[in-house]
Amino acid sequence: MEISRVRLLLSLVVGVVAVSFAAILIRVAQAAGMPTLPIAAWRLTFASAILLPYAWFTRRTEMRGLVRREWLLLALSGVFLGLHFATWIGSLGLTSVASSVVLVSMGPVFVGLGSWLFLRERPSALLASGIVLAAVGSILISWGDLGKGQDQLLGDLLALTGAIMVAGYLMIGRRVRGHLSLTTYIALVYGVAMLTLLAIVLVSGQPMVGYSPLAYAWVLALALGPQIVGHSTLNWALRYLSATLVAIITLAEPIGSGVLAYVLLGEAVTWSTGVGAVLVLAGIYIASRAEVASASRRVVAEGGPAA
Repeated sequence: MEISRVRLLLSLVVGVVAVSFAAILIRVAQAAGMPTLPIAAWRLTFASAILLPYAWFTRRTEMRGLVRREWLLLALSGVFLGLHFATWIGSLGLTSVASSVVLVSMGPVFVGLGSWLFLRERPSALLASGIVLAAVGSILISWGDLGKGQDQLLGDLLALTGAIMVAGYLMIGRRVRGHLSLTTYIALVYGVAMLTLLAIVLVSGQPMVGYSPLAYAWVLALALGPQIVGHSTLNWALRYLSATLVAIITLAEPIGSGVLAYVLLGEAVTWSTGVGAVLVLAGIYIASRAEVASASRRVVAEGGPAA
């Protein structure tokens, strides 16, 4: 299916800008009195309340045709996504937006590590270099937080955990997404993520109701903007671009979130966070480029176009 480059570029810009607002909206929702876990749960609840009915009316036949293995993979992907949001949003209450967003952006690096450890895909020298560079950057960010108390370091650790969770989500999604429509995929995965987060909230004993209308308004904006517009737009782009290339494009998110945090929240970026962020982003870029090169070689070997 043909699509103009201008439309594709504008869509990607919209997607990146939308997800860049996630950290800011989470922070203002926290300031309005809603704790971390209810924010994560309401984000997916609002999104699922919109997407699940739409998917049922438009993709009912496809959903009914899913086999048990597909349901299991979608469920596991949704659990990983729910845990990603729980840990990452939790990190934003403890560390800076810049540190949190950069560290959680290491998901593609953990995809490379996971492919090596679990799929027996040996990383190339370029991929290994990217992983090492990103690891050094994350250590530098955490090192700069050493003098700021245990909460700051816990926030960094939660952000890294969020990156590991999103890596699991991406690795499963890469296998399932190929033969499912975007609507079916995101509706079911978001739905399972919602149930995962609701279960976590229930176990934690935190209430889902009783917060200010302003807090719910911020979380609704979080569901409509970063979740439905941002995530769905980037998933839509996967029909026209490789997953690795889309991952490279999303490297603009930490930059956007950092700028927005500085302008709207007045958060300064320390030298260690700044240098560490550059190393992490450079490492992710190198690792992603290694994946692009590897994918191109596989296509050529199979006799397909090397585009």
